[in-house]
Parts: sequence; C-alpha cells; structure tokens
Amino acid sequence: MQQRSFSAGLTLQFLLFVLAIVGITASFSVRAAAQANQSAASADSYILGPNDRIRLKVYGESDITGEYEIDSTGQVSIPLAGHIRAAGSTTRQLEKSIASALAKGIVRDPRVNVEIAQYRPYYILGEVKKSGEYPYRLGLTVMDAVASAGGFTYRANEGKVYLRRAGAASEETHALDAPVPVYPGDNIRIPERYF
Repeated sequence: MQQRSFSAGLTLQFLLFVLAIVGITASFSVRAAAQANQSAASADSYILGPNDRIRLKVYGESDITGEYEIDSTGQVSIPLAGHIRAAGSTTRQLEKSIASALAKGIVRDPRVNVEIAQYRPYYILGEVKKSGEYPYRLGLTVMDAVASAGGFTYRANEGKVYLRRAGAASEETHALDAPVPVYPGDNIRIPERYF
C-alpha cells in the first residue's frame, strides 16, 4: 500500500513538473509573439526622416527596385518618379506617393512596397566609454545604448540621463531606474556625477 501511494505521489509530481514546463514554454511563446507584433506595429507607424534608408520594391520594374536613402531635405530620389517627400510619412504613405508619381510617368498600375532597410542612427555622448553614432534597432532603451557604448565611465552619474529627441530643441531629464526608450535620431547624454 505504501509503495502504491509513493508511486502515485511520484507520478503526480512528474505530471505537475511536465505541466509547469508546458506552462513556461507557452508563456515564452505568447511573450515572443506579442513582442513581434509590437515590433511590426512600431515599424508600420514609424515616421520616416532624413538618413533613414528604405527598401523599395516595384513589381515588374527591376530597374527601380532597390535601397534608397532619405536625404537631408527629407526627400528620396526614385528613378522615373523623381524627388518625393519622404520625411514625415509612414512607409504606407510613402508607398502611395511613389505609386502616384510612377503612375504619372511610364509605369502602368505600379505595385509598390516600401520597407525600412535601416533606421537613422542615434548618438550617445558624455560619460560613456565609447561615445559616438550607433545604429538604431527597435525596442532600444537608454541602458542598451550605454551598453553599446562600452558602459559607464567611473565618473558617470548612473541615476539620470539627458535625452534630446530628434527635432526637439531642448533636452529632457530622465531617471535611469525605469527603461527609457530611444528612438532614431535621438541624442543621449550621460552626465558626470559630483563627488
């Protein structure tokens, strides 16, 4: 009788263990899917600006298909379409603008797809080991940016950061005890601490 209850107890513990593993795996899968959806939504709602690089596909027109960079005036130069205002648009809005410009030329019923090939960089300076320009990626935080720049120097104030968003005239002060998001074109400044 004791052997059966011991065996039943082991079986029950094994089943609980398996259920726990399945639950953890499902939780990771749901979290990964949510992050992927958030990244896709962020890319679709992203507002293009100077130095962003786009990947353009015009179906049936291999001479136009390729990667193009948005210049400092906010325009992108596309063969057979000319200069098109890209800054301030989403990729979907830019698709419509390019399709409209191509339709006025020699391309009949153009089917256009625009993706972000490379985001404009962000900049980090101040009390980090390697200040400079770094490539942006979705989901980037200030602490990720600091890590990319080699970490804090020994003089760094690790409690706050100054952040100037792209196009803003002044810096914002943020505490580093919560994740502070970074966007393309941002300037991050890590201040020096006072002893």
